[in-house]
Amino acid sequence: MSEQTVAPGSTSTAPASTTLWVERTGTRRYTGRSSRGAEVLVGSDGVEGVFTPGELLKIALAACTGMSTDSPLSNRLGDSYDVTIRVSGAADRENEVYPQLDEVVELDLSELDEAGRERVLVTVQRAIDKVCTVGRTLKTGTKVNLSFQIDA
Repeated sequence: MSEQTVAPGSTSTAPASTTLWVERTGTRRYTGRSSRGAEVLVGSDGVEGVFTPGELLKIALAACTGMSTDSPLSNRLGDSYDVTIRVSGAADRENEVYPQLDEVVELDLSELDEAGRERVLVTVQRAIDKVCTVGRTLKTGTKVNLSFQIDA
């Protein structure tokens, strides 16, 4: 399902892109899939054992923040550091949007002095601002194109 492309006159291939899709598996239940074999269960708030689409959005933001900070934190704290990123934000149901999402990075920096903690936090914030695609997309907005493929 994914394809590799070669630029004209080039002998190297670009990385294959991952194909994503959801399939309906029941009333208000879907399974999200990737061409790399990953699956996630998606459904309504009242359905047990699934994430809502809004929860997945929040998890994507927190995971992107974590992944963006992984390299600078492991460089400073070692590969075995622990971090938890919590994300929250209530939906505005009248407009069907999340007007604000709040992230909290829980991180033990007690082994560093005040100056060291400040340097780590500045470096981590820069990394998030530079490479967290999900956060950058949410902050700037994005255009969504919808089309239909109809079997007749």
